[in-house]
Amino acid sequence: MAVPETQPAPQGSVADQNAPIAAAAEPRKKLLGRQFYESIGSPKYIIAPMVDRSEFAWRMLTRSFMTPEDQKKVLAYSPMYHARLFREQANDESPYLDGNPSFDRPLFVQFCANDPDDFLEAARHVAPYCDAVDLNLGCPQGIAKRGHYGAFLQEDWDLIYRLINRLHNELSIPVTAKFRIQETKEKTLEYAKMILSAGANIITVHGRRREQKGHNTGLADWSYIRYLRDNLPPETVIFANGNNLNYEDLDRCLEETGADGVMSAEGNLSDPSIFSKPPPTTETTEEAEDGPPKKKQKREKSKRAASPSLGVMQGHLFQLLRPMVSVHTNVRDALARSRPGDMPAFENVLALVEQAIKKGLKEYEQFPERFEKDPNQELTGSKATIAEYGRPWWICQPHIRPLPEEAVELGALTVKKKNDGNEKPKADESSEKATPAAEGSATPSKSDVDATTPATTTTPDNLVSG
Repeated sequence: MAVPETQPAPQGSVADQNAPIAAAAEPRKKLLGRQFYESIGSPKYIIAPMVDRSEFAWRMLTRSFMTPEDQKKVLAYSPMYHARLFREQANDESPYLDGNPSFDRPLFVQFCANDPDDFLEAARHVAPYCDAVDLNLGCPQGIAKRGHYGAFLQEDWDLIYRLINRLHNELSIPVTAKFRIQETKEKTLEYAKMILSAGANIITVHGRRREQKGHNTGLADWSYIRYLRDNLPPETVIFANGNNLNYEDLDRCLEETGADGVMSAEGNLSDPSIFSKPPPTTETTEEAEDGPPKKKQKREKSKRAASPSLGVMQGHLFQLLRPMVSVHTNVRDALARSRPGDMPAFENVLALVEQAIKKGLKEYEQFPERFEKDPNQELTGSKATIAEYGRPWWICQPHIRPLPEEAVELGALTVKKKNDGNEKPKADESSEKATPAAEGSATPSKSDVDATTPATTTTPDNLVSG
């Protein structure tokens, strides 16, 4: 997250973690609701909170594809942190306080929490370094169920109200919330009204229900978000989340939902340029020249490995290179052998990627018909989506999951009958753990961790849905 605005900008691409962190000079005036939203530039595009993914370096990379003017339209969320663990481990030398306010704002910090005291104390620690604190009410993973947080708070409206209201009344910056839709539009509306009445200044609505995860992720229902827009006061700030696979989807989502902003998680992970308008198809691009040599990072290997931004490089690269590693297994194997902070290993991966792309481009020039889509081929389901959004393997592209009914046919999803005789899809345990989910983040519950556990931890599937 970004350092306070009173501190000079750190040198280098990642802030010097050994530098002292200055406190904010004066308390900022606390703005609320749409007034607050407008004060941070009315951002249109939002980088979702993603555990071990939405770190400072990734936020910076995403913004780097945009013009300086368009960068002002982007709001970023930190990875989600566990409020109790963050409170216990918080200090001014935390590796998570590694941002730069000159280009890493606006920034919201997200927590999962089930105790108002933990939530408030954790939020107070990050308040000087961000613009708002967000409550995760969307994580649907089993670890959130065991820890009683995320989407598994949605039956406990009293606790949700107390969590949000405590920060609304006692925190120096605004509090916001991100949640999933309920069984009906009417119940979703009542749920949203309760969250807003507690003091949430912005709501992010993920158009999927709690059970939609893994192979049962399915499609987000934008009509629920539209229903909230049409039935909540116009001054309510709403962000829409779900089903955004490329740049064109973003504006379509805003138009169909009426939301103020659109959030992307997995779409952003698969293509960090998703928020930047693609160049015309007739426009040619030249290979960028090498810039001046960057200053060597004089850090010990252990510190490099502990850096949140460097420690997640392997996961990011597997996400970005997903189409490539299925074709070029040497890239996959080299990436699998890499370790956090081992820059020579990643440089080797980069060299292999560059070699593969050169061969791919040469093949494309010689045999373009191999990469052309058959206009007469009739496709349905996820295959039609893949045909629409798919690109050659050397280009970043969204990951398309099979629809639940397709997953059942593939055996990745089984059908479990309820007591009332209705059939309900249930993901195979091993398959679900192997599938990255769409958005959000999670950390262990009190019963799952001890005092030595990091404040942010991946679940078995590495990414979890919020």
